[in-house]
Amino acid sequence: MRKTFCIPLLLLVSWPGYAQEYDQPYVDRADVADYRASLVREHGFDNKTLKALFDGAYFRTDIIERISRPAERVWTWGRYKNLLVSDERIDKGVTFWRENQATLDRATQTYGVPQEYIVAILGIETYYGKVKGDYPVLDALMTLGFDYPPRSKFFRKELTEFLMLAREEGKDPRSLMGSYAGAMGYGQFISSSYRHYAVDFSGDGVRDIWDDRVDAIGSIANYFVRHKWKGEFPVAVRLDVSAEQATRLDTLVSKNPKLAHTVGGVRDLGVEVSRELTDELKTAVFKMEFDEAGVDPEYWLGLHDFYVITRYNHSHLYAMAVEHIAQGIKTKMDAP
Repeated sequence: MRKTFCIPLLLLVSWPGYAQEYDQPYVDRADVADYRASLVREHGFDNKTLKALFDGAYFRTDIIERISRPAERVWTWGRYKNLLVSDERIDKGVTFWRENQATLDRATQTYGVPQEYIVAILGIETYYGKVKGDYPVLDALMTLGFDYPPRSKFFRKELTEFLMLAREEGKDPRSLMGSYAGAMGYGQFISSSYRHYAVDFSGDGVRDIWDDRVDAIGSIANYFVRHKWKGEFPVAVRLDVSAEQATRLDTLVSKNPKLAHTVGGVRDLGVEVSRELTDELKTAVFKMEFDEAGVDPEYWLGLHDFYVITRYNHSHLYAMAVEHIAQGIKTKMDAP
């Protein structure tokens, strides 16, 4: 029996001018037919095969609901940290590092990205490969590409990348599972990232970040390098500030990870910054707030490689969680 397509009224109201009916399966919709024709024309897909594929794709209300309330937009740092930065996750990261020491060492030697950051990404994204997502990627990208107007253009492009990826890698698109946003494998790469940044680090002739942790480790390191990881300075630096200094720093605070200020500009506000950071270094200033009453916010500088981490997930909370987990893992690995 086919599923019927219905979007909650709240979502329809929140998107001005959007009032399309959902009593047709994807395969019968005119916009999908036009898209299918473009795939045949521009990328050489077979129309009959695509029609059969889309006939088995379904709209998912739960995907719309999840993407409409991502934690990075509404949570405080305190809540986000409590969810992701745990002793258990750090301890399992230490175990993962030790079990994959040779591969991680080789990745660092090849790409220059420290092991702890590669491991931290794997810890946050899939708990070191244990939680890779249980959404059919085809359903996720069809739903978001055709029924989520705020980002439909992006997700429709990702759908095209996904279909091309499946063809290139010899995968059945209906069998691939991932996150509600269509991210896949150990490192939760979206399809375009997989096609552009995944590497065959195991040397078996296949780029497989779905099941091959060696390829996943190399691919994450390659992703960072391709986004200009430098490794010259700390990723982030916590500032020790008085109440008066905090008030002045608030004028520079942003949730945007773009490096819009300089270390010298922070010093000009009377805030002490480590001498290893030169005045001309670009930086962003973050105010990391907590939910508990009486707990003062923390002020942090995000430097170049902090910004690089946000290319993986465009959130300063995400990058800060990566930094905390990475440092926690490294501390335990370095302990006698």
